[in-house]
Amino acid sequence: MMNKAIRHSLIGGLLALGLGGMSLPVAAGGGSEISEAPYNEIQLNPISMREAETLVGQPGVYFFDVNTLEIWADGFIPGAVFFNVQNWRELLPKNKDAVMVFYCANRLCTASNMAARETMKLGYTGVRHMADGIFGWRMSGRATEKP
Repeated sequence: MMNKAIRHSLIGGLLALGLGGMSLPVAAGGGSEISEAPYNEIQLNPISMREAETLVGQPGVYFFDVNTLEIWADGFIPGAVFFNVQNWRELLPKNKDAVMVFYCANRLCTASNMAARETMKLGYTGVRHMADGIFGWRMSGRATEKP
């Protein structure tokens, strides 16, 4: 019987090598049974903090904060709308070409990824995603507002 550490090392090595060009689905757990991780057909349109900062306060540009209420209360990008609500579709602009910047906490947070993709599925074309999130924004010394 193969030692558990060796087995994990072997599997990790095979995955790192791509199994000689074979493509396998990625598995994810999250505290429950391991299942295939979803693949997103819709690719996000990233935006840097520097570019996002130039859009703050611009007419027709919307910032959507997809954080928890606690993170939102600690400060958000000026003019941003709290998006982590059930009626989020009502917050979207009528203009489907409007520029919308979605962000959450940081690069490890996926809430803004999901929100941006769901918005794109509704036909919105100006959707941008700021992966650094509010923590990156704050750490860089950029201005925030509080509710």
